[in-house]
Amino acid sequence: MSSGATDTARRRLVVVGSGMAATRLVEELVAAGTDLRITVLGDEPAPPYNRILLSAVLEGTHRPEAITLRSAEWYADHGIDLRLGARVLEIERELKDVMLVDGTIVEYDALVLATGSIPTLPPIRGLVRMDGSLHEAVHAFRSLADCERLRDAASSAGARRAVVVGGGLLGLQVARALGVRGIETEIVEGGEHLLHQQLGSTAGRILARDLERLGVSVYTGVRAVRLEDAPAGTGLRLDNGVTLDTDLVVLAAGGRPSTALARRAGLEVRRGVVVDDRLASVSDPDVFGIGDCVEHEGRTTGFVPPAWEQAAVLAGVLTGRPVKYDGSRIVARLRATDLDVAVLGDPEHEARVGGDVVEMSNPVRGSHRKLVVRDGRIVAGALVGDLSRVGLITQHYDRQTVLGPTEPGELLLAERSARPVQLPDDAEVCTCAGVTAGAIRACSSLEQARDTTRATTGCGGCAAAVRQLLLATPATTGVPQ
Repeated sequence: MSSGATDTARRRLVVVGSGMAATRLVEELVAAGTDLRITVLGDEPAPPYNRILLSAVLEGTHRPEAITLRSAEWYADHGIDLRLGARVLEIERELKDVMLVDGTIVEYDALVLATGSIPTLPPIRGLVRMDGSLHEAVHAFRSLADCERLRDAASSAGARRAVVVGGGLLGLQVARALGVRGIETEIVEGGEHLLHQQLGSTAGRILARDLERLGVSVYTGVRAVRLEDAPAGTGLRLDNGVTLDTDLVVLAAGGRPSTALARRAGLEVRRGVVVDDRLASVSDPDVFGIGDCVEHEGRTTGFVPPAWEQAAVLAGVLTGRPVKYDGSRIVARLRATDLDVAVLGDPEHEARVGGDVVEMSNPVRGSHRKLVVRDGRIVAGALVGDLSRVGLITQHYDRQTVLGPTEPGELLLAERSARPVQLPDDAEVCTCAGVTAGAIRACSSLEQARDTTRATTGCGGCAAAVRQLLLATPATTGVPQ
């Protein structure tokens, strides 16, 4: 058989989306040695990049090219057809093809939807002009193009003040990045406290105090209702009557699964595209979904670790391995300079349904630590400030270790020594990629650790721990700081 005939016989896999979930899926398939003919359709012009690190680009600590996940050359070297700026218009399930906005038809045997989420536009009068465009002072923060536009605006001579609408993880990252750039920044959050979906009120108040120490003002329990032009600049009016004078308004009020394409194709959609344990659409066994756009057993995620876990499972499904997806553990980290938060599971929900709460707060130091324990096992947790024990706590959470009566409290005690916690080899260091301390110690450099284990390529929260482990390894030299 000729090589051309062999190529034609290979199954065609089309991935719609080129974000972090899609990139991980392709990496897993390459590692498995698949013979699938893979086409990746990304609607952005930039090669796949780490969306979590956009705030680092805004802050100025990372160059835009430094957050690229895989280059176009990497895709070409592995025989993968990466098409950038390729927006999908329709899916024709009966014909088993997708149509791009330029009329190009791409056929598939298996289709993966990795379309992510789209930002929520809050109901603020004046955000949108009569022609449908955003007010010139208003900035979304979802894509690399959004980030670069905001960075340029923040660097302009007239930009001194900014208001971030939304006090979730993204809002805090953006606010802190603007603050590092010297912009006087305020956060407006409609909930009673910051990170109200992840943290309790005590932790939320401590986090607000930490931000205010860093120069970021916080308004909670209020909503922005109107954007007004004034002779002296732009004003954002709140529902308590206060008007915040500002030069920039950044929208970070959350997002929702991007499902319009799936709906038009007739796939079952609730909040997200509904998938089964194979991550296949319940409407079509040849259409799969991963990441922010999907809903499994009534739940959407919105975080990177679950998306990467789904990508690994789907790679197994597509290569014929007997695997299934049974739901994800949630470990969320805030990536912001001088601001540390880690959340495991859903601590507020687990506390309400009968978990035993072990909690320690030190508002003066700016730290709060909380574990929810059931039958001796950690089922959820939240750490604000001191994250010196997060590796050990995550290890026990993942493995559902049965702890003794005093162990949960001991885990929350701050380290008294200046020496870092000595993690065992099987302790997880990078929660995004599931990398252990032993895997890091086996590497000779930070570059090797990134390439072989993917540590530090997610939220970046493990970077300090990875560097410390490498510096403590005798064979390691030249670890960049």
